[in-house]
Amino acid sequence: MHRQLGSIQADYEIIQKIYESANSIVHRAILKADNQPIILKILKENYPTPSELTRYKQEYEITRSLNSDGIIKAYDLQRYENSLVMFLEDFGGESLTLLMGNKRQFTLKEFLYIAIKITESLAAIHAANIIHKDINPSNIIYNPETERLKIIDFGISTSLSWEIQTVGNIERLEGTLAYIAPEQTGRMNRGIDYRSDFYSLGATFYKLLTNQLPFATTDPVELVHCHIAQQPIPPDEVVERLNLTSEAIPKTVSDIVMKLLAKTPEERYQSAWGIAADLETCLDNLQNLGQIYQFSLATQDIGDRFHIPEKLYGRDFEVTQLLNTFERVSQSSSEIILVSGYSGIGKSALVNEVHKPILRQRGYFIRGKFDQLQRDIPYGAITLAFQDLIRQLVTESEAALQTWKRELLEVLEPNAQVIIDVIPELEQIIGKQQPVEELGATEAQNRFNLFFQRFISVFTKKEHPLVIFLDDLQWTDLASLKLIELLITNADNQYLLIIGAYRDSEVDATHPLTQTLEQIEKEGSRVNNILLLP
Repeated sequence: MHRQLGSIQADYEIIQKIYESANSIVHRAILKADNQPIILKILKENYPTPSELTRYKQEYEITRSLNSDGIIKAYDLQRYENSLVMFLEDFGGESLTLLMGNKRQFTLKEFLYIAIKITESLAAIHAANIIHKDINPSNIIYNPETERLKIIDFGISTSLSWEIQTVGNIERLEGTLAYIAPEQTGRMNRGIDYRSDFYSLGATFYKLLTNQLPFATTDPVELVHCHIAQQPIPPDEVVERLNLTSEAIPKTVSDIVMKLLAKTPEERYQSAWGIAADLETCLDNLQNLGQIYQFSLATQDIGDRFHIPEKLYGRDFEVTQLLNTFERVSQSSSEIILVSGYSGIGKSALVNEVHKPILRQRGYFIRGKFDQLQRDIPYGAITLAFQDLIRQLVTESEAALQTWKRELLEVLEPNAQVIIDVIPELEQIIGKQQPVEELGATEAQNRFNLFFQRFISVFTKKEHPLVIFLDDLQWTDLASLKLIELLITNADNQYLLIIGAYRDSEVDATHPLTQTLEQIEKEGSRVNNILLLP
């Protein structure tokens, strides 16, 4: 869709459309009053949602607040019809993606000069306590004639020094998937901070040096798994193996890139100035000695922020127990594993370690939490967990949604409404359903149990196992316990792992949870227990 900038064209002459993303269109224009070149960035939607407008205003405010030569300047934000248009500086540059697309291969000297400029721009962003979260060649503008370079697009940037990325659908992750830091995927059991930008910077340098990405796959799930668990081939080896350029990449430059691409933030550089110092040493070597010698990296890399590493300490045995249980489930079984301990001892942190193998198996992880004040509402946490699943599914492709719809209707018709009554969001996938026949209390309960097991069987497959995490089981209701027992003891159920967490100080021998677990074991199913000690 090509938007016409009717009323704005009275003041500006549109020269060309230079970029179009999923959210916005960018035009190069001339200010008629004084012939000043300008960039116009307009939201693509004719009727953007309030949240899209808010995010756009936030992008403008963040960009305007960054007063640095290495960052694009924002001049104004104006209403345009039902939308907004942003007025940005035009210094005659092109994105590095476009420059490389025009078959331009940067020399080693050019690369180092550009890399230092990018790093200095990033330092200014971090000094303002902003995490960019989308560093990649499309968001770096360079003018080879004037040698000026600026970072653009603060659409998903945050002015927090640290934030948590929740687990959601991979298709809807914030950022550019080929350049995204492992912790930005929400599957690393750790938060995002400014060092996430360093990983994306490393991926950008990798692309500039080799004209390839660290990981070649285009499959989103595989790509996220690569970021989390696989090491890319070092750039010097890529160039050597494929004879990509006439100019070899020195080992030191390759080592800088690989340090930036470390899986955990603690192993990366800790400051942009530390990165710039090493790149400047490389450039000095090249200019004054004709080649780049190996030297100790990060000697001037002093982080100016205090970070406690987010690694789990002293829980290796418990993590192994959890991962082994998931491994068995992903082969064929259904199991339950209980994590108990005092409030705040780290039950949720332990459970989050299961994200990585779930991703490898292309499984789904959903969570729900029982509420002390809503113990009289049946299926509280189970409903929350499946609402979480529906939210993940509705962001998948139209073809995938049609497949889910077909599979769900196959197993649920003509009683799909009994599941919609408990999980209303399901209607978004399968559409409105016929009312169900009125039955007595016991028959209605049996019907619900039968159709819920059918419903869950759609999501528990070898191709995609299902992990349900139910927190605060000490406040569970009897209906939920009965359903959990049925799901685990049903011999037909496979590829299902239920993880339950509870405060052991609030569960004694007479608690319904204890009695349910004893019943599950009596029926021959396996109950795994992890007791977390201080």
